[in-house]
Amino acid sequence: MAKEWVLNIATNRWGLNKKRSVGPVSQWIREVSPRTIDEWQEAYLKRLHDFLKQEKQLDIPPNDYLTDLGKRLYIKISEVLQSEIESIQEADCIEYIFNLVIQRTFEGYRNEIKTIYGQLEKLIGHPVQPAPDEWDRLFNVDFFISVGNYYIGIQIKPITYDHLPEVHKWKEWTRKSHQKFRKKYGGDVFIVFSAKQNGKKVIVNPDVVDAIRNEISRLQSL
Repeated sequence: MAKEWVLNIATNRWGLNKKRSVGPVSQWIREVSPRTIDEWQEAYLKRLHDFLKQEKQLDIPPNDYLTDLGKRLYIKISEVLQSEIESIQEADCIEYIFNLVIQRTFEGYRNEIKTIYGQLEKLIGHPVQPAPDEWDRLFNVDFFISVGNYYIGIQIKPITYDHLPEVHKWKEWTRKSHQKFRKKYGGDVFIVFSAKQNGKKVIVNPDVVDAIRNEISRLQSL
């Protein structure tokens, strides 16, 4: 387990599992739809060979290329990581733990406020509060809005623009849990889809803001 953990960290750190290194494997396996691992291996190696020639201008056997990646990984672990580990002192570890629970937690909280959570609160002109942990498990609700004796649920779902055509599927998956929320607390649950645009998180379904405002008005009239 420890060996796997080290291998995984190093592979991710140096991008040896990225598209630029091993090709778009997730895309390829869906295109191939292999029934056996042998079928997948044969198809992958053929596609990798074409990928190396077209994208990297390398005319080498795929097995040799993958072997070289493994050797590079070993060098990173045995030389670079080993050197970095040996340079760590007890004081570094103590400082890291304090920084983790205080500074990084605070910065993460402030970033959350500044992004979708903060944007939404500003747009609707009503306080938005973090939901209890059990609401996440039971109702797929991240935040809520209190309106008298009623609650409106908010679920924030980060997506990419490539996934926009699929948002209806996500709404269907969460429909039952959101219905349970409405039955118990009176207000609807709204899904706010967010994506990065020019390095900033934005609401990609802005019509949800008016829908939330209308739900607030409805509950206030009850």
